[in-house]
Amino acid sequence: MEGYLGIIVIVVVVALLAAGGLFFLFKPGGKGAPPAPPAPPEEKREEERKPPAAVEEGATTTVPPPAPVVEAPPPVKPEVEVPPPSAGRMVRLRARLARSQTALGKGLLELLSRDRLDDETWEEMEDTLITADVGVGPARAMVEELRTKVKVLGTRTPAEVKALLREQLLDQVGTGLDRTLHTTPHGERPAVVLVVGVNGTGKTTTTGKLARVLVGDGKKVVLGAADTFRAAAADQLQTWGERVGADVVRGPEGGDPASVAFDATARGIEEKADVVIVDTAGRLHTKTGLMDELGKVKRVIEKKATVDEVLLVLDATTGQNGMRQAQVFAEVVAVSGIALTKLDGTAKGGIVISVQRELGVPVKLVGLGEGADDLAPFDPEVFVDALLGD
Repeated sequence: MEGYLGIIVIVVVVALLAAGGLFFLFKPGGKGAPPAPPAPPEEKREEERKPPAAVEEGATTTVPPPAPVVEAPPPVKPEVEVPPPSAGRMVRLRARLARSQTALGKGLLELLSRDRLDDETWEEMEDTLITADVGVGPARAMVEELRTKVKVLGTRTPAEVKALLREQLLDQVGTGLDRTLHTTPHGERPAVVLVVGVNGTGKTTTTGKLARVLVGDGKKVVLGAADTFRAAAADQLQTWGERVGADVVRGPEGGDPASVAFDATARGIEEKADVVIVDTAGRLHTKTGLMDELGKVKRVIEKKATVDEVLLVLDATTGQNGMRQAQVFAEVVAVSGIALTKLDGTAKGGIVISVQRELGVPVKLVGLGEGADDLAPFDPEVFVDALLGD
């Protein structure tokens, strides 16, 4: 019995020792302990879920609101201007005209005021007129008329000389010509003004300024950008139209100019406009095909309305070369009036006399500066007085 108990005690002791060894081998962190299984990727430890900066107890975190959507401002349209009326424009610009033109008048007055008027003096006077672009024919006619009147007059006081010269200049410029700009609508059909001329004369600018003149006179205007060969010309005309509240009809770049002119005329009829002004492409007078196209533009317009004015824009600084251009244009379309630009930039105001004499067409408008309102209806008396410095 005692032997049996001893065996039991031995077995229990061995069992206890064995259990203690296993505990030592497999306790956490103990030598030989198997590694802990990795945490699943979708699960985060508590430390990783904490924000990097310490948050005080009781503080709350808020998600910042989304940035407001900023909408682009609508394009700002230029403010519609109210231009001054045409009446008195040239009188207001008289000082500017005089600054550039008095050289001619003063030169003539000085020659006529000499004590002795011999052949050399009269030739010098003729040369002065020709240099001022009066033209050879008009210059000779004017000098012969002055010689005759001086002989009849006898004595010549400064006042008499000035009056004599003023009379001759007015005769040459022409006070009896009809310089009316025909812009009166025909019932429900607007008047149509066709603006023509070569490149570089200021044609598109003149078209925009003319729109200002007419709007200032209380007329409703539609502009036709028929210069489809230059996108800049249509953009420029668009700006002029927006400034005075005039609609602008334009077509695709390189499109048919006659189609644009037709659409502009139709728009004018639809909107009950008083005047439609059509700006054509600047055409070199040596290109027959382009000149024929200009004739087509005029014919297409006449399917909808009457072309009341064909204004030829000439640069006063081009002198007699401008005269040759004018003659070619007059052969293609019936030019009814001249718009003479840059008259303030030349002392050769005699171009007014020569262009009218050669074409039999009056100067109706003159450009006297770069300002928006520097286009004025031509007034012969204001012009001659500016020449003489009065």
